[in-house]
Amino acid sequence: MSVVDLILPKLGESIMEATILKWHKAVGDTIQLDETLLDIATDKVDSEIPSTTAGTITEILFEVNAVVPIGTVIARIQTSGSIVPPIKTETIQQQTIAEPVIISQTAEEVPYTPTASNVEMQHEGSNDARFFSPLVLNIAQNEGVGFNELQQIPGTGNQGRVSKKDILNYVAQKKAGLIQPLNVQQATTPPIEPTVAPAPVPAPSPVSAIKSNPQVQNTSSTSSNTFPPADDGFSSSNNGGKFANPDEVIVTGHTEIIEMDRMRKLIAKHMVESVQTSPHVTSFVEADVTNMVVWREKVKQLFEKREGTKLTFTPMFMECIAKTLEQFPYINCSLQGENIILKKDINLGMATALPSGNLIVPVIKGANQLSIIGLSKAVNNLANAARNNQLRPQDTQGGTFTVTNVGTFGSIMGTPIIPQPQVAILALGAIKKRPVVIETPSGDAILVRHMMYLSMSYDHRIVDGAMGSSFLSAVAKAFEQWDPNRQWFQYV
Repeated sequence: MSVVDLILPKLGESIMEATILKWHKAVGDTIQLDETLLDIATDKVDSEIPSTTAGTITEILFEVNAVVPIGTVIARIQTSGSIVPPIKTETIQQQTIAEPVIISQTAEEVPYTPTASNVEMQHEGSNDARFFSPLVLNIAQNEGVGFNELQQIPGTGNQGRVSKKDILNYVAQKKAGLIQPLNVQQATTPPIEPTVAPAPVPAPSPVSAIKSNPQVQNTSSTSSNTFPPADDGFSSSNNGGKFANPDEVIVTGHTEIIEMDRMRKLIAKHMVESVQTSPHVTSFVEADVTNMVVWREKVKQLFEKREGTKLTFTPMFMECIAKTLEQFPYINCSLQGENIILKKDINLGMATALPSGNLIVPVIKGANQLSIIGLSKAVNNLANAARNNQLRPQDTQGGTFTVTNVGTFGSIMGTPIIPQPQVAILALGAIKKRPVVIETPSGDAILVRHMMYLSMSYDHRIVDGAMGSSFLSAVAKAFEQWDPNRQWFQYV
């Protein structure tokens, strides 16, 4: 009989700790080799930690939401011999990060949305409320699974709880049409009629008073200098619930307090630390990307058909940036104390917006070694993995320079914050058609061109204005010199 210590493994170069999200097994449960034991979260991604051995769990050393340093023993597993009685760990009464989420059936089926008002939803007198982990609730929200539907999914977890495997299996079968959606119209708890306070009645405006008094209306209609109010939608004092008199406005003073989720807290922490660490300077330049637009429009359909992946502007931009970084090694470095660390690999991070509104930065490793095809596949695969919460810890590690495409959301330029320990970040603005003066052999001409702004924030401890502006101008020049007749399959 032997007991094996399960240690929280190293998850990345700069990751020193992780937060426990969920234990898939309890004390006394048996587990197989490589079977998922728990879910953890770092400041980059969420991950599943498998068991390094088969046996029986004898001890769990940390509760859910505990922050655990890398290399710490988190559980113990008996690998042989008879099963020992379960060793119950002390129950932590106070959660330091988040309280358990309890939901019960409601009369109306609506998708789950994690707000302060529904962190705990349990009808009075109801005995059928079930516990759902944050991971299950997040999946339910993304897949549009409502309260009642989630309540009726059979659970295989501890005490019949719905596990990640349970809800993913249910969603997959539902999409495949193998099962009918659970009957969510019949709730076991009686519907609760909402109590609505009567809306305050505003004081009548002069126009309302005139309309409510027939004598006043008749008098006004006989006057030769007045006209009946036109039915144009603007003459009413309360048109569509809008008041015409500012004195009638009702100010309630109500507010809503929503606690930031874990990822938003980490983003806020990192942004503040970056501003406090690096003296930020931002330079701007304008680029004519007409050749890029023309080339992409010409080849994108054949490119997708032949290569099996979409061609966006991002891999085109990444190729030019990676080649330019080879000429400016001090832009592709980091600072450690008083030592400048020049990175020989060019690993481009691409800031990606998540459906939740948060931000994550997956990394394209060795971007300068990839063709336009390889860059397209890397960009699309990482973006899809990020949006579906399938990024691995290594997918967000090792970045040496970051690119953020603020133009995706309509911004023409931005002043991004440097992700530490890098020394620069480049923002790509929206591509806009504008009349531009072009020099031709026969003189100046005004033409419609596809223009965009590039802006780069850099650490003034390492990068001076001359170097930063020179690099940014070189990137813009690379964009402008894109060959509109290029054959991409020659660069495989």
